[in-house]
Amino acid sequence: MTLQQLKYVIEVANRGSINEAAKRLFISQPTLSNAIKDLEEEMQLEIFERSNKGISLSKQGAEFLSYARQVVEQSELLESRFLGSKPSPQHFSVSTQHYAFAVSAFVSLVQEYGQEEYDLALRETKTYEIIEDVKSLRSEIGIMYRNEFNERVINKLLKAANLEFNSLFTAKPHIFISIKNPLAQQSIVTIDQLQQYPYLSFEQGEYNSFYFSEEILSTLSHKKSIRVHDRATLFNLLIGLNGYTISTGVLSSDLNGNEIIPVPLECEETINIGWISHKNASLSKLGTAYIQALERAIAYE
Repeated sequence: MTLQQLKYVIEVANRGSINEAAKRLFISQPTLSNAIKDLEEEMQLEIFERSNKGISLSKQGAEFLSYARQVVEQSELLESRFLGSKPSPQHFSVSTQHYAFAVSAFVSLVQEYGQEEYDLALRETKTYEIIEDVKSLRSEIGIMYRNEFNERVINKLLKAANLEFNSLFTAKPHIFISIKNPLAQQSIVTIDQLQQYPYLSFEQGEYNSFYFSEEILSTLSHKKSIRVHDRATLFNLLIGLNGYTISTGVLSSDLNGNEIIPVPLECEETINIGWISHKNASLSKLGTAYIQALERAIAYE
């Protein structure tokens, strides 16, 4: 086992493709494939599962990757300390539902740990894809919610993917509306009061199940309903159409301005927001720092 082979594994995991990783590493695809196969044979484990759809990390591969990252990070610290070499670009990615605190934490991470070079990713994506991203380690961390309605289905998917859910906080449902909406002056709103306003929700694509909806109370019928595929558009429609969406109530005025506000919704349900990660993979330095930034962002808001 060589340090170079470990770097190869990390790059393939980051790119999710041997072809893409080979391009980034400036080597041929056969050279990269053979190096990884040699490592798998030496370690007597299958790091990547191969299929017609491409490659993905195996359960053992996810655990191996977490150790490989630590070894490479330590070697770079040694080189930086004693040889004066420049650290390689840092890698980190997170997949998330649309939460302002997730973006705020990402900004803090970049401000605190960003070097002259880094390769980071913040993916605001669909619920099912968050699970798939973390399962394949395309993202190290995923941020999503569970509640009484979707918990059984979400837990089943997480278990099958060898992922675990770590709770961040539990919130009461709020609606996000424009400050010009007639309901903006109320201390609390009811479901009946919302009937005359357009209900805005995020399109979940192929996996458009009630269980994967970003908005709780997804099974309720609405007289006026609009699904969008872009979250910036959703916020624009909140203002332009006096629409509403349902979320946690945590909103950042620094990122979203002051034209949209949260108002409590009269409802018995709660939303448990948390982060998911591989059970067998320890967090990287940036992964740990991002969780800490998340906790600070939540406390601040």
